[in-house]
Amino acid sequence: MMGETITLGKALNHGLRRALENDPKVVIMGEDVGKLGGVFRITDGLQKDFGEDRVIDTPLAEAGIVGTAVGLAIRGYRPVCEIQFDGFVFPAYNQIVAQVAKMYYRSLGKVRVPIVIRIPYGGGIGAVEHHSESPEAYFAHTPGLKVVTCSNPADAYAMIQQSIISDDPIVFFEPKRRYWEKGVVDLDAPSDFPLHASRIVRDGSDATVIAYGPMVRTALDAAQAAAEDGRNLEVVDLRTLSPLDLGPVFESVRRTGRAVVVHEAPGNLGLGAEIAARITEECFYSLEAPVLRVTGFDVPYPAARVEEEYLPDLDRVLDAVDRSFGW
Repeated sequence: MMGETITLGKALNHGLRRALENDPKVVIMGEDVGKLGGVFRITDGLQKDFGEDRVIDTPLAEAGIVGTAVGLAIRGYRPVCEIQFDGFVFPAYNQIVAQVAKMYYRSLGKVRVPIVIRIPYGGGIGAVEHHSESPEAYFAHTPGLKVVTCSNPADAYAMIQQSIISDDPIVFFEPKRRYWEKGVVDLDAPSDFPLHASRIVRDGSDATVIAYGPMVRTALDAAQAAAEDGRNLEVVDLRTLSPLDLGPVFESVRRTGRAVVVHEAPGNLGLGAEIAARITEECFYSLEAPVLRVTGFDVPYPAARVEEEYLPDLDRVLDAVDRSFGW
């Protein structure tokens, strides 16, 4: 593939720029997204090139940002809201689950709200309280919302554009610890890979490791380490959290007979539980061991100096694989 080697954050910037160029109804709004270019510089340079009417610095009021976006969407715009940090989304939670998610159904399908809500999420950057959260299950649990998350620059570039042109409201989770990781992105080729589709990112035959967002890199690192011990792990990047696309997962598990689900959010009622249940329903007679989960612990994200004790890592994934082979 021809393309540029850029960071995930820069890929998002390019994707947002392309969306602004392609549709004059696309507007970006959020705290410090304009002059500063966003706290992670994802919107860097966009206000300068597209003006203050298209890239809007808002007050520090998440409920106001999303509430305003609902009105804009009803009137034909395609607002892209940035929530500066994951823990800041909760003041807007009522707007998202009571308005954004329900408008299409409430209007019997007559009113579309094509809103994208961008949320940097997860730990790993040594941030303070309210700046490292994994709230994806709240939104994936909410009917009327679609939820996606990228794990690499090429997906980031394509998925943000696909989300913006979608007529459905989409919560777009960005793995902040991966913003600076690089990959090859073809900035000229349109994406022909569906937005709401999972993907096998490493072929294997011995066990299936299912991950998304920031944990895909961890799963790939674990698979590389396992290969040195003679185990061949297949890794699936979910990409879409609602709706879940588990067809490739089921196909993989039927071949390998073992499944380990990895996510950074706490385990209790997390996405891993839903995925494990569905794998058990669909692949029961193919399983050689129970579906295992590797997750964050059921405590709030800890202080920065000990967050590495909380975050699932390569060793915890490999330990779960070992336990799976112990059955």
